[in-house]
Amino acid sequence: MSHNHMAMGSMSMGGMPALVDFPKFYWAVVGSAIGVAMLVNVFNYVLYRQRISAAMAGFPKPAKPKSYFFLFNATLFALMREASHFSIRIPIKERYLRLPTIGRVSLILANIAVLVVLCFYGFDLNDRWSREDIGYRCGFVTIAQFPLIFLLAGRNNIIGYLTGVSHERLNWLHRWCARCLLLTATIHMGYFFADWAPFNYIGTQLRENTLVWKGVAAWAVLVWIVFSSMTPIRGWCYELFVLQHLVSFAALLGFVYIHTPAEVHVYIWIPVALFWFDRVVRVLRILYTNVSFFYPKQRNAGQMSGLWACKAEFTPLPHNTTRIVIRNPPISWKPGQHVFLSCHSIVPLQSHPFTVASISEDQKMEFLVKAETGGTRHFFRHAEKTHGLPTVSGESCTKTVTIEGPYGCLRPLRQFDSVILFAGSTGATFTLPLLRDVLQGWKENAKTTSCKASLFKAPIGAATRSVRFVWVIKSKGQLGWFSEQLSLVYSDFTNLQESLRGVKLEISIYVTCDEAFTEEHKTLLSTIIDPSLNAPTKDSNGPQRDEVEEIKEVASPLLSTNSGSCGPNGTCRCKAIVDEEASPDFISTCCCAPSKNPNLVSPISRISSAPSSNSKQKPFVHPSILVFSGRPNSRNIIRRSLEQALGESAVVVCGPRGLVADVKHDVCALSDERAVHKGTGAQGIYLHTESFGY
Repeated sequence: MSHNHMAMGSMSMGGMPALVDFPKFYWAVVGSAIGVAMLVNVFNYVLYRQRISAAMAGFPKPAKPKSYFFLFNATLFALMREASHFSIRIPIKERYLRLPTIGRVSLILANIAVLVVLCFYGFDLNDRWSREDIGYRCGFVTIAQFPLIFLLAGRNNIIGYLTGVSHERLNWLHRWCARCLLLTATIHMGYFFADWAPFNYIGTQLRENTLVWKGVAAWAVLVWIVFSSMTPIRGWCYELFVLQHLVSFAALLGFVYIHTPAEVHVYIWIPVALFWFDRVVRVLRILYTNVSFFYPKQRNAGQMSGLWACKAEFTPLPHNTTRIVIRNPPISWKPGQHVFLSCHSIVPLQSHPFTVASISEDQKMEFLVKAETGGTRHFFRHAEKTHGLPTVSGESCTKTVTIEGPYGCLRPLRQFDSVILFAGSTGATFTLPLLRDVLQGWKENAKTTSCKASLFKAPIGAATRSVRFVWVIKSKGQLGWFSEQLSLVYSDFTNLQESLRGVKLEISIYVTCDEAFTEEHKTLLSTIIDPSLNAPTKDSNGPQRDEVEEIKEVASPLLSTNSGSCGPNGTCRCKAIVDEEASPDFISTCCCAPSKNPNLVSPISRISSAPSSNSKQKPFVHPSILVFSGRPNSRNIIRRSLEQALGESAVVVCGPRGLVADVKHDVCALSDERAVHKGTGAQGIYLHTESFGY
């Protein structure tokens, strides 16, 4: 830190490579890791197309590896999945302290190991005269990390496009790379201070050497960035966090620029270029998506009017939920993707990410948004205020909105033999479109006409034989969110069975008081990150308040006569784990409703068997859809599906962190228990997890 702006990059210490070479060494390692991930992504895409082609050609087991090459890869992937998804669980009373997964820990430790080796390689750490040389080396290694941090930060993520990983799933790595940057920057500063401290020279350097105080200022800004990015601070006010985050990074780059020699300024200009690349691409995408003049056909057909292309309808639903519908959207999307939605007339200068609930074939984009605080609360209030008003009134429930996206990446589930979908609360909005997409693939299988596959177009059809859909909710009133959609899905499946006798679909719903499986609003950042979706229905208005009142009427006598526990020995039946095979085909009464808000947990009786005294009462769900009171036994559900699988299976879970952690733990345990691809004949398990918040 005592250097001036001389050509330091060519300095070589003790026969070691020049300082300017060490950032290149770091990027050789990082580039190799990205290259391996890209090859895996390409392999997965080729495997997807091969499986769909085999399914359409009539092969009985298209998702099962046959050759030694594919069997070797399947075994290797199974071992890596078991290790990467495993995490240590420490029981604390009735809860678990879950440590980060081995995969994430290994990736961060590998990055730290590379950085430490580059910082200290070739030095005698016991030699006090090497301290300043180590400080210089650490400075060059530190500045090499800036491009990686910005590569991992953007929505239009180059690393994400190459590796098939969505930008929001790389965000945790972005934060940890910033912490690694702070580590090497602290070592860089610490070795200089350690060299000066015996001579009481630190204060003199800070007063007289401008490069030193500029470096200390950069370090202080970096400390603030890392501190303010921690989950509690980040979740307190996300919009404010984003604004100060950008300002802080600009200040950091400025201080680093005037602190470092010219040879390494390229590592500062690259992050600047990446930042503006992301912003320019986002602006162009927003303009192309939302300006109606780019869509003359839709304008001529009367589907668009005015300058803006997207108009949204806001409809209130029970449980403080808002359905947002954009009809004839100008873009297409894949199941599981999300867009950033803005409605400045309701919530100015805010953009919120919401997962798209519908599929492109519906010709409408739908979202299901749980109202918490901030913008989502304003959406719900607007929907309540304007819903049911005549079109000639002063306000309308239809507002101009802008969308940015779609973003997100998920391996197509059509390539797997068996698919198990778990969802908690509004997490069903992520899994329901995935279910409908597999159903669409079955419909394509049923068609006798064949279509020539294109390299740049997704293949039609599905290799899937079995789908298991599990939805965990807190009250019967939440069934109205998706009851009609699930019933239509099952009806379509029943019609398909006439032509496709080898496919299987099971849908079950669990009503539980366990907040770890149902309470997304208690997780941080739920006001910003809502994996919220809603599949299309014939009546876009959804269940109305009279239906909610009917539920309350049925609930009131039961709530008044039951105590706080309804199971044996004073236990809560709606928190107990349910064994589907042993449980009767009805829902027992749930009596754990909080006294302050009893309508949150309605009494649970088999919905198709509601009291006949109410002539308006009608089945909420298809008779073949099972509804239980209690928590699902996720391990048994997954095990039964895996035992019937004739090829690789996929498990997808979206919901509160408790549900996600349990399913992840069960998948790892079952993969090891069944010795996947280790001579037992058990097939591989692909796991995809989505949880509320970052």
